[in-house]
Amino acid sequence: MILSAVDVLRRLDDVAMILSAVDVLRRLDDMAMILSAVDVLRRLDDMAMILSTVDVLRRLDDVAMILSAVDVLRRLDDVAMILSAVDVLRRLDEVAMRSSTVDVPRRFSFPTPILAHSPRPSPELFPSLYIHGRIVVGLVWSAEADGIREKGQKMQHLTLFTLALTLIATICLAKSPYQSVLQHSRIRGRQHGPNVCAMQKIQGTDKKYFTNCKQWYHRKICGKQTVISYECCPGYEKLPGEKGCPAALPLVNIYNTLGVVGAATTKMYSERAQLREEIEGPGSFTFFAPSNQAWAALPTEILDALVSNVNIELLNALHYHMVNRRLTSEDLKHGSAFPSMYQDFNVHIHHYPNGIVTVNCARLVKTDQHATNGIVHVVDRVITAVTNNVHTFIDTDDDLETLRTAVAAAGLTQMLESDGHYTVFAPTNEAFEKIPTEMLNRILGDPVALRDLLNYHILKSMQCAESITSGSPLETLQGTVLEVGCDGTDMTLNGKAIVQMKDQLGTNGVVHYINELLIPDSVKTLLELAQGSVVTTATKLFVDADLGSHLSGSEALTILTPQNEAFKEGVTMTGELKKLLKNHILKEQLSSSLLYHRQELETLGGIKLRVLVYRNSLCIENSCIAAHDKTGRFGSMFTVDKVLTPPMGTIMDVLKADDRFSLLVGAIQTAGMTELMNQAGPHTVFALTNDAFSALPKADLNKLMGNPQELAGVLKYHMAKEILVSGGVGSHTRLKPLQGDKLELNMRNQTVYINKVPVVEADLMATNGVVHAVGAIIKPLSPKVDREQADDPIRTASSMRTDSRIGVKNDDLFQKVRKSISSRTMTRIQ
Repeated sequence: MILSAVDVLRRLDDVAMILSAVDVLRRLDDMAMILSAVDVLRRLDDMAMILSTVDVLRRLDDVAMILSAVDVLRRLDDVAMILSAVDVLRRLDEVAMRSSTVDVPRRFSFPTPILAHSPRPSPELFPSLYIHGRIVVGLVWSAEADGIREKGQKMQHLTLFTLALTLIATICLAKSPYQSVLQHSRIRGRQHGPNVCAMQKIQGTDKKYFTNCKQWYHRKICGKQTVISYECCPGYEKLPGEKGCPAALPLVNIYNTLGVVGAATTKMYSERAQLREEIEGPGSFTFFAPSNQAWAALPTEILDALVSNVNIELLNALHYHMVNRRLTSEDLKHGSAFPSMYQDFNVHIHHYPNGIVTVNCARLVKTDQHATNGIVHVVDRVITAVTNNVHTFIDTDDDLETLRTAVAAAGLTQMLESDGHYTVFAPTNEAFEKIPTEMLNRILGDPVALRDLLNYHILKSMQCAESITSGSPLETLQGTVLEVGCDGTDMTLNGKAIVQMKDQLGTNGVVHYINELLIPDSVKTLLELAQGSVVTTATKLFVDADLGSHLSGSEALTILTPQNEAFKEGVTMTGELKKLLKNHILKEQLSSSLLYHRQELETLGGIKLRVLVYRNSLCIENSCIAAHDKTGRFGSMFTVDKVLTPPMGTIMDVLKADDRFSLLVGAIQTAGMTELMNQAGPHTVFALTNDAFSALPKADLNKLMGNPQELAGVLKYHMAKEILVSGGVGSHTRLKPLQGDKLELNMRNQTVYINKVPVVEADLMATNGVVHAVGAIIKPLSPKVDREQADDPIRTASSMRTDSRIGVKNDDLFQKVRKSISSRTMTRIQ
């Protein structure tokens, strides 16, 4: 049952997913489902379903896509994506398009069945039919035997029912992450022949990985460039003169399997330890066999100890790599443990979302190598028995003495001894010594801060070093996240390569030793929060203003810290600046997520500040929050874009205090609007400077000033009954004035424009609103089209030419569609 790309579109259309062919292919490609055109033709040929050129055109014509056969092949070849019907069902299943048995015929109205006219499908072509049981296949061919092949309609119903059962079975059997990555590698390597997998090798190393979609496009693992190699997929081998890897590996016992899967050293040591007879004989074993490179990387003294003790230690070590049952990669579930054949000590399995599988933190590099008496998984290191929990490492290692004291003081000992899957980034004594003594003593003496500090070093999940191929945010017990990544062979935390010893495995987790303490914001004082960030100028000024005691104490406060660029160069401390900085400290600890419009906040200076909420910004008076909150032990820090301007008096008071507005003050009095300017508001006033009045012809100015009613109309057009600071102005903001049409505001090059008139000075804050100084009288804009052409005539002309070109293309397409058979019912092409 092979469907063309257009058939896929028609079926997707039945579920209201109308996508272009290229778009469908691109989306499916994003799920790493890529098949070459040649491979599809091979599959079609296997089922005697090679479509003629005319048939392809007819199918394309059904969706009004008039393309030549060559063009079709070129487009499909560009994305290398022709899917069989079973492939489509499987991929739709993976994007959660699940249907009931009844829904399938309605959602997927397939064409005339081909199973009745085709040879019996092989497992390679229809793996789903074989994987999900013989009942499905039996239904089809028992029906064929009964003569249903001659009854097309009944056969079609049976085919639909068969596909429905296949779909339901596929839904019930979700693939593991490893199998998904393996499948992607198979697809990427398919052009090189059957059973070829694409592998990514980190340059300068022997480390190879099956590729996922992200790594394939980035060509990077752990920040290092990779090269693509093509190798036989697990369980297959090459044949002389044949393309790809067409032959399955001979099915032999485990001992002989070791020699052909890159574990010859393990095979040698198995014979030396007198294990050969056991792994050649009857049974069903799983052998996690160290690779040749794994044995070579083992320290000489350890290897000598293993092989020199009358082979007992070596036998015990090899038995610990074995489980007395057959475990495929599908059986290796994340967090599972299986008793080994050495005193039943468990081996610990972790199966990560990126497809990496580990046993005792050793990565499985070749999986599912089947044998007559079990299965072999090749691993990248020799593993040792795990008997202690993670707390034992802390309790017995002298290099973790300070950590041991801190864990006991924070009451975390019992947790680290209990069952779980923890990752502990254990700071060494050296790491604690790098912290300023005063800060360290304060944290160690504060149980809440100490517990937060230690919980920030513990992940809720177990992360072996080998499981990490790129940076990922992982949640800690403290509630925030750590960016855990890698840089080559180094494991990184928050971008720093501070892990000095990795993968110390315990029964309930893993320990990584680090040489630098991780300090979360939640244990810091306000002064510590501000250090080493983009607010160093403000921090220094707060200290110079004798406000340091507030910022390093235990008061519940919130500090508004302007960014460095908000200050002029060479700013010096004055009495006025001290007073201003005191009003940057709020009397309670706040979170920006809980602030609301026109909320009032009291400062240490005793004044009230207003919260202003806009669509894309959150401001406190004229200062808008420019970064995420930082929440410390007792206080919070809001980073703001400007130095705060506290409101001083009403709008009329602000105007009278500035000589630039002397003519405006007179005009307000003449128009009888003094009381309005003193009302509670809030108001936004675009205040005309003396230059704005002087720019008018003297006759026009005299006429305006002599007509109070007309003057009031002009002034009210410069005034709105809401408060809008410059930080609340976006690319297209509208404001309704007290009189006249809406004002249009935008921000260009850090300057606010109102109806194309620039603001000379913004954000003169008043208790009942805000004043913005403008140097010209604001006039209503002409209609929108004229405005756009006036704003940028070059851009408008270019846009018109582009529209013209698009029109020609659309017209050509429309003419083609009109001539097609199916397009007669179409009235418009978009």
